[in-house]
Amino acid sequence: MDTRHALLSNIRPEIPNSVIHEGMSADERFQNLVLRPIIKFQNDLFIAVFRNYITKHKSVFHDLSLDKRIVYIENAIQKDMKLRNAMKGMVIGLFTVEEYAIYIKNSSALNKRMMNIVKQRLISNIQLFEKSQFLTAV
Repeated sequence: MDTRHALLSNIRPEIPNSVIHEGMSADERFQNLVLRPIIKFQNDLFIAVFRNYITKHKSVFHDLSLDKRIVYIENAIQKDMKLRNAMKGMVIGLFTVEEYAIYIKNSSALNKRMMNIVKQRLISNIQLFEKSQFLTAV
């Protein structure tokens, strides 16, 4: 095992409820063994990036109802290619070479899984995007 592989594997948090079983698809296995730990590790960075996104877009997010904030997050992840690609890069950059080889074989389906997990993380942390939280985060 090379140094990069070992270091990347060691920094990832363990996901205790990640169930791995024989009937699981290769994509689901990759999601649970690779994507979820990396996305959990990068959570604080995703929050910081999305806070910046809100600020760069004139903070219209803060004027929205809770339901519309969720839609805003979903649309930002789905439609803003610059944001989407930046977030994908934050995950892909923590792949081992072997994981990258698996990823490129089915990147389209794995990107969907990746962005769905990121979107759910942002939504579950929606309270951190309150205007009052911006002051304490800096």
